[in-house]
Amino acid sequence: MRLAVTGAGGHMGREVLAAASDRDGVEVALAVNRSPVDSVEGYDVEDEADLPRLLDERDPDVLVDFTVPDPSVRYVEACAEAGVAAVVGTTGFSDAQLDRVAAAAESTPVLRAANFARGVAALRRAIREAVAAVPAYDVELTETHHNRKRDAPSGTALTILDDVDEVREEPRSSGSRTESDGSDRVHGRKGEQPREDGEVGVHARRAGDVTGEHELLLAGNHEVLTLTHRAESRGVFAEGALDAAEWLTGRPAGAYDFEDML
Repeated sequence: MRLAVTGAGGHMGREVLAAASDRDGVEVALAVNRSPVDSVEGYDVEDEADLPRLLDERDPDVLVDFTVPDPSVRYVEACAEAGVAAVVGTTGFSDAQLDRVAAAAESTPVLRAANFARGVAALRRAIREAVAAVPAYDVELTETHHNRKRDAPSGTALTILDDVDEVREEPRSSGSRTESDGSDRVHGRKGEQPREDGEVGVHARRAGDVTGEHELLLAGNHEVLTLTHRAESRGVFAEGALDAAEWLTGRPAGAYDFEDML
């Protein structure tokens, strides 16, 4: 598998390159970054402005992207133009940006996921079963990440919230919500905040170098159930992204997610 990596100078880009260097059958065809950086894991890092040309010249099979929404959309569109598959771990997209990613997936396979940890996939399955078993219990979701994370709640938290809504048969549109948007999701509490029936509390914490932790609390009938996933290293996401890249290579154009691969 010939691999392209964007955001090569960032935390996740470095993890992806490190994982690729240790994996048999993976060749790094190119690595790019928005700002100049020295080589990473022995790979030269080039200017992201040259990505369309590099995709054409180096002919990678798949690109792995963990960056931020604006450049991520451009990278996926460049992949669509070049016929290169794309694995996207970037979160925080607007609806308009997601529309552009979906349009690109009409021309090339695009696998987008908020989280590439197999443990999170298992957590989501457990949450769906638990919520179905205790549908009347109160629900609170808390997520914790490092102090440099841009989007809140995390993309994984939003995915979990969508899972809860789906089980409760109350589908809602994706994206960040506020207390005044008409949904049952309440983001943090302040002052007089009596709990409403069906309300889901959402709490985002940012501190230190926490890789990522998500906890769903279900409470009612004089009992409390908590389901938690904690990532100890970013390497787990890099390995999952490479698994997804290998699975995606050679597939027909279309939109895929991590559950499809699993």
